[in-house]
Amino acid sequence: QVQLVESGGGLVQAGESLRLSCAASGRTFSINIMGWFRQAPGKEREFVSAINSSGGSTYYADSVKGRFTISRDNAKNTAYLQMNSLKPEDTAVYYCAAGEFWNLWVGRRLSIIADQSQYKYWGQGTQVTVSS
Repeated sequence: QVQLVESGGGLVQAGESLRLSCAASGRTFSINIMGWFRQAPGKEREFVSAINSSGGSTYYADSVKGRFTISRDNAKNTAYLQMNSLKPEDTAVYYCAAGEFWNLWVGRRLSIIADQSQYKYWGQGTQVTVSS
């Protein structure tokens, strides 16, 4: 089993920044991709970003491209999501997820990367609120 714990959420004003962290523990050797999803009130959970185990492949939703940066520190089994130029529409609960499905073929298909059903492990979520 793998456990994921998110941290770093909070309340900020529009234009400010936050960095989310996701610490993985347990049988982490099987994980080869980590991702971030978010769910706003009254909306479905949506893909935000993902990164493969080497960090060489990163993926972003169009809505956050150029503003958010995903990274990971394998020595700490931790993934990060740096969120800059935050907007009120970024307000949501942010979930960390981890999976074992990445390979070179999958890595060329954002539709699979963004499919939350592919991710086996999930964190409890952290609230991000952006005020205007």
